[in-house]
Amino acid sequence: MSRLIVISNRVSAGGGAQGGLAVALSAALREHGGIWFGWSGNETSEFTGHINMERIDGVTTATVDLEEQDIEEYYDGYANRTLWPLFHYRIDLAEYERSFADGYRRANERFAETALPLIEPDDLVWVQDYHMFPLGRELRARGVENRIGFFLHIPWPPRRLLATLPEARALTESLLAYDLIGFHTDEWLQSFGDYVSHELGGTIDDDGWLTVGERRLRLIACPVGIDAKEFAALAASEKARETFERVRVSAVGRTLIVGVDRLDYSKGLEERFLGYERFLTEHPEERKEVTLLQIAPPSRGTVDSYQRIRSNLEGLAGRINGAHAGLDWVPIRYVNQGYTRDMLAGVYRASKVGLVTPLRDGMNLVAKEYVAAQDPEDPGVLILSRFAGAAEQMPEALLVNPHSAEEISDALGRAIRMPREERIRRWRALMNGVEEQDVMWWSKRFTDALQDCQQPTCGTMERI
Repeated sequence: MSRLIVISNRVSAGGGAQGGLAVALSAALREHGGIWFGWSGNETSEFTGHINMERIDGVTTATVDLEEQDIEEYYDGYANRTLWPLFHYRIDLAEYERSFADGYRRANERFAETALPLIEPDDLVWVQDYHMFPLGRELRARGVENRIGFFLHIPWPPRRLLATLPEARALTESLLAYDLIGFHTDEWLQSFGDYVSHELGGTIDDDGWLTVGERRLRLIACPVGIDAKEFAALAASEKARETFERVRVSAVGRTLIVGVDRLDYSKGLEERFLGYERFLTEHPEERKEVTLLQIAPPSRGTVDSYQRIRSNLEGLAGRINGAHAGLDWVPIRYVNQGYTRDMLAGVYRASKVGLVTPLRDGMNLVAKEYVAAQDPEDPGVLILSRFAGAAEQMPEALLVNPHSAEEISDALGRAIRMPREERIRRWRALMNGVEEQDVMWWSKRFTDALQDCQQPTCGTMERI
């Protein structure tokens, strides 16, 4: 097949603490070859467009530094203070500043200009996520005629929520430059189609082909997966076994419940703590018999809302521990740092309950990693938010409304008491799905669909 040019905000090939997107894209590039292009994460005094090329763990990367103003307006501003909260249904946290939109446009122009020499005529270009909605349009404006696909890793909000964004129409129109747009779930695809139909006069046929004026492109639901075999092997590695033993010894025979989430208001951590507190209150017999280990590495520390959630969680964990702890036990072990994937695999395997309860999530690969790490003879139980994209693929998990402390409490009680036979039955069904629809299934489904798209016919599109 054609070479892949993957373009995303950050490039994170190799290393031990990769997030779900990084792991998925690295696996796809190792399979098909190509280049992963994006921001280096570094700041420069003046943007030059200089590309830093590296070869890391079998993946060729190309990165570029950004100016301080770009970082403040494009990344901290429009991406993380405007789009992220809005697309996760938190319009109360979204900030609308004209300078943010200007910086977002400017950064995408710079990305397009810099990536242009890397793209060869037969390459498939695969743009990732909300940081780069208009990148396809910018590439078209520079003469790129390759097939270009876009995949959204977060939810697409309902039409009435998106309408609160001043640039909503122009931002959506910029997506018409792509030949293929992928979403994790049918729900997000339908939300996008609803906006395009009502606001842009588009029509969508039964095969997912969208027509707006002279533009025709395809929409697909294509949920991302993990490298299930690789993660299961990680769970059996020496480092994972060492971590497993350390965690089990530290639990002192207690049932361990684990949560692993980036510190973010979309992950439902405060609601999770309150649900756990309700469980302790409603089930006093379980006190000192359970421990919640919450791993929550900080992110986006320069954004006020992230500083607030960290402060709130620390206060909430302290209050719960103060009210329920004994001399030899604390109910919550709250850790603000990240761990390597092999260590996390050991933590998952040592935990009898995986608590994955985001308020809204595009997918959530932690849920799939938890399943892949389990002992087939004695697996743990996955408790999963109904509002995570993964819930559509994982109905055998205990699905809960993360806003309801009662549902979280009830699910914890059920998971802890679940018979081994039922745990095995549920795990087998979950693991089958994780293995069948893994990262290579995702990559092949998307790239095959992109390869099948007709060569684009591009018109002039309004800029945000």
